[in-house]
Amino acid sequence: MPWRSAARTDPGKVRPRNEDAFLDTPQHGVWVVADGMGGYQGGDIASRLIVDSLAQLPGDEGFDQRLEKLRQCLHWLNRRLGQELTVSTGRADGIMGSTVVALLVEQQRAACVWAGDSRCYLWRGQRLYQLSRDHSLMQQLIDEHHLSAEQARAHPQAGALTRAVGASAQLTLEVLELTVHPGDVFLLCSDGLYRGLSRDALGAALAQPSPHLAVQRLFEGALRGPAPDNLTAVVIHR
Repeated sequence: MPWRSAARTDPGKVRPRNEDAFLDTPQHGVWVVADGMGGYQGGDIASRLIVDSLAQLPGDEGFDQRLEKLRQCLHWLNRRLGQELTVSTGRADGIMGSTVVALLVEQQRAACVWAGDSRCYLWRGQRLYQLSRDHSLMQQLIDEHHLSAEQARAHPQAGALTRAVGASAQLTLEVLELTVHPGDVFLLCSDGLYRGLSRDALGAALAQPSPHLAVQRLFEGALRGPAPDNLTAVVIHR
């Protein structure tokens, strides 16, 4: 098995339940983090459904076929979460959704697929790269209104998501394909984890010699802070 990985999730210090979920299957070359939408009922159901559904996809096909089936599965889940589950639960808010970030690898090929503000990072050559771009109001304010990160963060709805599985009738996924290099380290994580750590702290953790040590260091750092949200991380070593 050319890939090694480790994963962990924690409710944090404030939330009564954990609405994050993860998939850690190095034997199939696929990893996922899903973060149920806060403020709505059923976030834990949505994130678990995403992870369980992606875990059932066949792992014996070519990279392109697997990537297409992963995308099709997320579009199907968007319809199911947006229609069947919200109707059957009869809730007034009418939304059951989750962010998702998935990494698929095969030999030298990799693809990151996401919707929402859970992230994918790459540690390569002692440098940290953020591969995903948040689908959030804060990022939209930065991109479209040219605000600084500090100015955008001050907006009262800065944390609102602009995309998520189950949040709207049409799901737009973002996909980034790249070539894997020897020594690459990937991190998939929910916003609860990266918001509590600096880029230097993220890089120092990913520089550890094993994914288990990296995850341990990430959680030690995050749990030293207020940890107001659920925390999830998956670290993948080539």
